[in-house]
Amino acid sequence: QEQLVESGGGLVQPGGSLRLSCVVSGLSFVNYAMSWHRQVPGKERELVARITRTGDLTDYADSVKGRFTISRDNAKNSLYLQMNSLKSEDAAIYYCGANYGFTGRVAYWGQGTQVTVSS
Repeated sequence: QEQLVESGGGLVQPGGSLRLSCVVSGLSFVNYAMSWHRQVPGKERELVARITRTGDLTDYADSVKGRFTISRDNAKNSLYLQMNSLKSEDAAIYYCGANYGFTGRVAYWGQGTQVTVSS
């Protein structure tokens, strides 16, 4: 059974950093492009960042460019999101997704991890 398990969320002050992780099992991780998304209550889930199967290409939402970095370790079936200079508007539930291609739809979702940015 396919599983994507996020971790690393929590409470951080504005300007702080967090590193999210997503461990994947039950599917061939190296065959999927991966992505991070976030959602706040009352709003649609939005794409934050995505990465190709090999990690050679990444893409970011304008709102996080220069502050967030997506990466992956295919040997560990793991996806990461390094988040620096966090702002209050970054607070959300963050989800990882395994995608049908770099620009394709999400095939599998994780359960999400909460990120709270507050002083």
